Amino acid sequence: MVRTWGKRVVCAAIATTGVVCAMAAPAGADLAAPPGLDFARALGTPNLPGIYGPDTAVVVLGYGLTPEGTMREELVRRLRAGLAQAVFAPLSPIIVTGGNPQAGLSEADAMADWLLAAGIDESRIIREPEADSTVANARNTAAMLAERGLHSVVLVTSEDHMARARGAFADAGVHVVGDLTPDRAQWDSVPLHIGRFGPGPTA
Repeated sequence: MVRTWGKRVVCAAIATTGVVCAMAAPAGADLAAPPGLDFARALGTPNLPGIYGPDTAVVVLGYGLTPEGTMREELVRRLRAGLAQAVFAPLSPIIVTGGNPQAGLSEADAMADWLLAAGIDESRIIREPEADSTVANARNTAAMLAERGLHSVVLVTSEDHMARARGAFADAGVHVVGDLTPDRAQWDSVPLHIGRFGPGPTA
C-alpha cells in the first residue's frame, strides 16, 4: 500500500508539470517525448512547489468574480498554481479565502468548486468565504489555523499581490514558509483535472 500511494503521489506531482505518468513500455517500443514539455528545465526551475506536511496549509487568495459569479482568468491562474502546490504537498489542507459574493457565490466557494472538479478531495478544502480584503484574508485565515492546530502556510496569489499579502499575513501572526505565483511558475501545462489522488483505502 505504501508503495502504491507513493507512486500515486509521484505520478500526480509529475502530472502538474505536464509529464504523462504511464506504465513501463515493452522493450523495443518506439517512445516519443510528451509534447510541449521540457522536463529537465521543469526540474531545474527554482519555482517548483515545496513539499510540506499536514501542519502547513496551502492558502489560495481570492480574486473578484464577475457579476455573473464566474471566475476571472487571474483567479483560475492562481488556482492552477495552488493545484500544483497541493499535489506536491498531498497531506496539506487547502484554504481558499475570499468573500465578495456575486450572484450568490463567494470567491471561496467558486475556488472550492474548481478544486473539487480538478480532483482535490473535499476533506482537504477549507472555505473562508467572508474576507473582503487582503487584511481580512490574513486575519480570517489566522483564526482558522489556530482552530485547527496548523502552524504555517504557503501563500498562493499573483506576483504583483504577493508582497502585500505576505505583509498582511505577517501582521496577522501567520508564519509564511513559502509562496508560489502563476507568474513565476509559468506552468500553462498544469491540467484542469489530475484525477483523484491522496491516501487510498488501507485494506
